[in-house]
Amino acid sequence: MRNFAQLWPTLKRLLAYGLPWRRPLGMAMAMLWIAAAAEVSCPALISYFIDNALAQQHVSLSLSAGLAGAYLLLQLLAAALHYFQALLFNRAAIGVVQQLRTDVMDAALRQPLNAFDTQPVGQLISRVTNDTEVIRDLYVTVVATVLRSAALIGAMLVAMFSLSWRMALVALVIFPAVLIVMFVYQRYSTPIVRRMRGYLADINDGFNEVINGMGVIQQFRQQARFGEKMAQASRQHYHARMQTLRLDGFLLRPLLSLFSAVILCGLLLLFGFSPAGTIEVGVLYAFISYLGRLNEPLIELTTQQSMLQQAVVAGERVFELMDKPRQRYGEDAQRLMSGKIDINGLSFAYRDDRLVLQDINLHVPSRGFVALVGHTGSGKSTLANLLMGYYPLSKGEIRLDGRPLQSLSHGVLRQGIAMVQQDPVVLADSFYANVSLGREIDEAQVWQALETVQLASLARGMSDGIHTRLGEQGNNLSVGQKQLLALARVLVDAPQILILDEATANIDSGTEQAIQQALAAVRQHTTLVVIAHRLSTIVEADTILVLHRGHAVEQGTHDALLAARGRYWQMYQLQLAGEELATTAGEAVSLN
Repeated sequence: MRNFAQLWPTLKRLLAYGLPWRRPLGMAMAMLWIAAAAEVSCPALISYFIDNALAQQHVSLSLSAGLAGAYLLLQLLAAALHYFQALLFNRAAIGVVQQLRTDVMDAALRQPLNAFDTQPVGQLISRVTNDTEVIRDLYVTVVATVLRSAALIGAMLVAMFSLSWRMALVALVIFPAVLIVMFVYQRYSTPIVRRMRGYLADINDGFNEVINGMGVIQQFRQQARFGEKMAQASRQHYHARMQTLRLDGFLLRPLLSLFSAVILCGLLLLFGFSPAGTIEVGVLYAFISYLGRLNEPLIELTTQQSMLQQAVVAGERVFELMDKPRQRYGEDAQRLMSGKIDINGLSFAYRDDRLVLQDINLHVPSRGFVALVGHTGSGKSTLANLLMGYYPLSKGEIRLDGRPLQSLSHGVLRQGIAMVQQDPVVLADSFYANVSLGREIDEAQVWQALETVQLASLARGMSDGIHTRLGEQGNNLSVGQKQLLALARVLVDAPQILILDEATANIDSGTEQAIQQALAAVRQHTTLVVIAHRLSTIVEADTILVLHRGHAVEQGTHDALLAARGRYWQMYQLQLAGEELATTAGEAVSLN
């Protein structure tokens, strides 16, 4: 087969997942061979009856009944063995897919975050769901069919040569012809199958995009455009699928049936021109029966190429994800004790062609309070993500507790640093599950955290309290309530360093005041890094770092920066003017 050397490494790796299931697969293979032997014995019994009973006119009731009983028992045995081997193969296939999906999800969860900056979510979903389901068919259908067909063909060849080696040699001519068909089929079908899997991934990605953006799509009346986009992807998948069906219809059953007819004509010619008594009628019947049965497993073997190629292509996509570099962490497992932050000469670029941060220097003492401010795109959130250890540094270093950030283990980073983002993720689960996130935290601590962020009254008003399930992505909560819930996750087990990325941007002033009081209490044992557009919330910060186009242009306290009358002073004056205008407009509306 063409490109088999390229397909074999992936196929070998896929088959290796079946090694833990060696015992059930071995039992299934043994059952297949016994079932094949039973099936092949049935025509041999009929051949014996024709040549030794009918031809010699020695038909007796006992012989007929005995042969009929043996025939039925062999058929029942073959059916029972096929049933049980199918169960064993399916059991192994389900176990393989479970392990494979676990490995794929583990690999996806350990990918560097920059891998998700460019890869569509639907592509990942397709690899975890559709591709692994195709691989399941490799065990359920392909492996089982190949082994069953091989066992049946092997048993029939043994029976043929035992009955007549001359006629068996004629029957063997069909195998080179089948190999040619398989070679041609594999050559033309492989690129089609690859395109088909890619189109299916595009469909999944499109559905994910449409569902997540349904509100925007309906708001701007883009249903027709997105519908056409999905229809185009579906049409491409349909045309690729039809190409494989046309290839199957032309190269498989018609050609193989033609080969069988030619071989049958050869057997009849050999029987007709052989001396009398050389080949008996019962033997000819057996060969005709075997040839009819031989055609089906050969067709099955050839048709499995399509599924085999789909499984290999799916395996390539799955292993491509699994083999990608994973997020790297250090080996230092000592917990953070002080929360001190030192940033020296830090530069960073998402891509090599454009630096997002350039030569950033910052010192934050233990239990300090630093604020990052700047216009949109200045690099504030990027700096916060680097503090979390999400991306490798391009230049410079970040030290936590005096230790290089890249030397710290995953556990140390996640236990010692936490971030509350502007757009937090809310699980379709309960309040308790969203706050605890799998940690061993009792309900009293969860209630206390909810009280702190003023969500306790909301939880009490629900049917099951903190065990009430929230909607998909928390859609029964407001944007501000989602931020408060994300803050409660952190406050329930305060880290050494807490990063707030506009975490109070969507809450009212009364709730914000309560949150500020909670954060003031947290500061006694936590270093605070706050990203803020509302400058009034950071007037008490120990240090304010002003970023502009990736550069640190100013640094100091609120009063010192105002006195310097630089960029921070301009931002502060603009906000004061905006608030004054908003107040004036509100008063005018109330008077009217």
